[in-house]
Amino acid sequence: MERAAVRIVGAGPTGALLAILLQRRGHAVELYESRSDPRQEAAESGRSINLALADRGIHALQLAGVFRDLERALLPMRGRLIHHAEGGTSLQPYGQRPNELIYSISRHRLNQTLLEIACRQPGVTVHFEHRFESAEFDQGIALIRDLRQDRLISVPMQPLLATDGAGSWMRRRMSSMQLIEAHETDLEHGYKELSMPADAAGHHRMACDALHIWPRGNYMLIALPNADGSFTATLFLAKRGAASFESLTDTSAIDRFLSRSFPDACDLMPDRIEEFKNHPVGFLGTVSASPWHYRGIAALIGDSAHAIVPFHGQGMNCCFEDCVEFDACMAKHASWDRVFAEFGALRKPDTDAIAAMALDNYLEMRERVADPKFQLQQALSLELERRFPQRFIPRYSMVMFHHEIPYHTALERGDVQADLLAELTAGAVSTLKDIDFERAESEVQARLAPLN
Repeated sequence: MERAAVRIVGAGPTGALLAILLQRRGHAVELYESRSDPRQEAAESGRSINLALADRGIHALQLAGVFRDLERALLPMRGRLIHHAEGGTSLQPYGQRPNELIYSISRHRLNQTLLEIACRQPGVTVHFEHRFESAEFDQGIALIRDLRQDRLISVPMQPLLATDGAGSWMRRRMSSMQLIEAHETDLEHGYKELSMPADAAGHHRMACDALHIWPRGNYMLIALPNADGSFTATLFLAKRGAASFESLTDTSAIDRFLSRSFPDACDLMPDRIEEFKNHPVGFLGTVSASPWHYRGIAALIGDSAHAIVPFHGQGMNCCFEDCVEFDACMAKHASWDRVFAEFGALRKPDTDAIAAMALDNYLEMRERVADPKFQLQQALSLELERRFPQRFIPRYSMVMFHHEIPYHTALERGDVQADLLAELTAGAVSTLKDIDFERAESEVQARLAPLN
């Protein structure tokens, strides 16, 4: 491919990683970011869900040669620690091998580090406080406003890559001009970020090697550890209704709801009332677009093309996998048009699959994890993996720990496995001792081909 200058709109983690990969292929890169430089700013309070880095994201960072720069910022989590409504906790391991962990990382720290690496590369330039406003596709020109000087500048496209997130102005511009079809599906629930500070000695006040979940049916609280001894807690709740962000407005009602629902967590959140009142309700939704590009002029990558809800911890991982797949397409084709077309054709089945699994995982996290039948099926799932490792891998593990297994494969095999688990645990089965493993072996052999 000709080593042309490439423009990227959006200098978040996806845009920064993509810039690093493009530069390594010899392209000059210009990134345009509407916000100020995050390396010089404190993290914005109340708007960010901590990120969970898993195998797909790690694989992408390793291929880009930047994983070591982030390794020290990672906090390993070995499972979900369930805080039951009736009191007490129980750990549900993510996997059964030592390396089957996911890692908590601050979105702000991740973005800072990737931007620092990108800015060190020759030929990479980042323009902060430059907001994409429009594009004239017939002329191949993007219009970007320099917010510092309040002036509009024209930027050549061909190509322009949009990594400007779920609210992508580029996607909306392409859609309004009927160049693509795009849909944004809003979840009935939203979220608010709450904080759990460290103790006086700077230590975590709960187990720091787990993702904490308070499942309460139609809503839940989660908490992920931070390196400074704090936790970032996120409350997921209906936006409207009897118990919702809309109905909970006065101090006493907020306090009653939080104290009744999460009594052990309330002791760890001294600013919960003020934060509940003042922090905005975050948007949760799914974005779908088709196609992701217009000729060889512009393409959507990451959340701008396929934003998903955060309940499978795969949003960032999926976007990083996008960057790797886009880089692989660049290695194969001499024109941007062909790169864009193959990239979209390869990735869309997978991004559609993870979008569906992320929505399903919300029900799992807020309801099923506390169900004894679900817990039995999870234990059986791990046992079947031990007995038939080439054929049976739990769907969660396929998604989180096996970057070589495409998302759509994980979804398809996961559906087959879910039916099998339901059949094997039907009736009065209460423990693994009651499972008919001869039947299980026969069914696994018949329904699940070996994974290469």
